Amino acid sequence: MLELRNIDCIRGARTLFSGLDLRLQPGQLLRVQGANGAGKTSLLRLICGLLAPARGEVLWRGERLADLREEFGRELVYIGHAAALKDDLSALENLRTAALLGGHAATPAAARAALASAGLGGRETTPARLLSQGQRRRLALARLLIGAPPLWVLDEPFDALDSSALQWLRELIAGHLGRGGIVVLSSHQEVALDTGLAPMVVAL
Repeated sequence: MLELRNIDCIRGARTLFSGLDLRLQPGQLLRVQGANGAGKTSLLRLICGLLAPARGEVLWRGERLADLREEFGRELVYIGHAAALKDDLSALENLRTAALLGGHAATPAAARAALASAGLGGRETTPARLLSQGQRRRLALARLLIGAPPLWVLDEPFDALDSSALQWLRELIAGHLGRGGIVVLSSHQEVALDTGLAPMVVAL
């Protein structure tokens, strides 16, 4: 479903990686590893269509991302390393807004259920600026529960999570893969995922 063909990534005068080929099928996990500045975030942004490769092409369901536009956006959820939250909006408003921008309208009930699953029950009306770093991270990750997009692209998703939140996210990822979803993530941490399959690893 997701394919990278002979991808080169150049930022400024520096080549981050070149000749990258990979193919991910439903139910597969790709873990992107590397030192800071190696190009992990750039690779994730290439997969999302937010950055154009210097050479090569990214395909989704056999079609180039440039030809899919909004259709691809509805099949993808991208959660960057920094939680993209509006500090003056409540947790509930942030989640519903993020879902809507991704092409998935979330009812208040669905958004509340997602927040409760993420351990934010009772915080629905709390402005994002009053949430802890870990709570902000869980709020961003609650977006995974809205709309069932098949492709999850997650930049350092385990950062700032306590043990209970880590377990919640591990189960969430394993469940998504078990339903035929695809997950691409970068991580400095070796977090075991009970998927039954070894992840594909790209080291930059």
